[in-house]
Amino acid sequence: MTGYGKTEILLPTKKISIELKSLNSKSLDLNLRVPTLYKEKELEIRKIIGQAVQRGKLDCSIYIEQASQASLNCINKEVVNHYINQLQEFVKGDAIEYLKIAIKLPDALKVEHEDLDENEWLLIAKGIDETIQKFNNYRLAEGASLAKDIIQNITSIKSLLAEVLLVDKDRISNKKEKLRKAIDDLIQNVDQNRFEQELIYYIEKLDINEEEVRLENHLNYFLKVINEVESNGRKLGFITQEMGREINTIGSKANDSVLQKIVVNMKDELEKIKEQLLNIL
Repeated sequence: MTGYGKTEILLPTKKISIELKSLNSKSLDLNLRVPTLYKEKELEIRKIIGQAVQRGKLDCSIYIEQASQASLNCINKEVVNHYINQLQEFVKGDAIEYLKIAIKLPDALKVEHEDLDENEWLLIAKGIDETIQKFNNYRLAEGASLAKDIIQNITSIKSLLAEVLLVDKDRISNKKEKLRKAIDDLIQNVDQNRFEQELIYYIEKLDINEEEVRLENHLNYFLKVINEVESNGRKLGFITQEMGREINTIGSKANDSVLQKIVVNMKDELEKIKEQLLNIL
C-alpha cells in the first residue's frame, strides 16, 4: 500500500525535513537516508519506524538545509599564516594583499563538523513520530477508498450469485425434460431403472447447490473481515482464493450458456478484488 508523510522542523540555523513514503511489499523493506550528523542514530530510527509500520517498501529521508552555509566554513589560521609568511619572502606588499592571495590557496578554509545536539535529536525523534502519523493517516484514507471499491465488487458478485440461483431453479428440471424427450425419440426400448440411475448420476454432476452455499458464506465472511480493525490483507487473499474455487466449480458444472455468462462476470469482479488486495496490508 502506498503512503506518504512529511514533517519540517525549523531551528535557528537550519531547517530539517523528514519524509516517509512507501510502495506495497509483502514485508518491511526500509531504505534510510540520513545526514552524516545523525548516522549514530540510524538504528534507533529504524527501530522507531519498524515498530510503527508493519509492511511496505519504505523510503525514509532526513534532509538538512543550513540557514547560512558560510557558518560551516572557518579560516584555517595556521595554514593561512604559513602562506602569508612564504609570500612575504618572495614579494613585497601589504597584509591585505597577502591575505587575498593566501585565502584562495588550498586548505585555507576548513569545514567544522558540528556534534549532534541531544536536544536537537529529541526534536527530530518527535518529528519522525509526526511523520509516521501522517504516513499512517494517508494509508488509512487510501485503505478506506480501496475498501469501498472492494465492497462494491463483492456486492456485484452477490447480485450475480442471486442470478445464478434464479437460473439454477429451472436448469435441472429443463435438463430432465430434454433427456426424457431424447429417450422418447429413441426407437429401442429403454430400461427405466437404468435410465433413472443414469439420470441421478447426471444430475449430481450438474448440481451446484453446495457451491452456491459455500460461495455465499465466503462472500459474507469477506465482508466481515474487511470491516475488522486489525490488518487482514493476507486473510482476505485466502478468502478470495476460496471464492475463486467455488466460482470455477460452478462454471465447470453449469452446462448452461446463461450460467456461463454470469460466471464470467463473477470472475471479472473477483479479478478486480485480487488486484486491489495487492495494495492492502
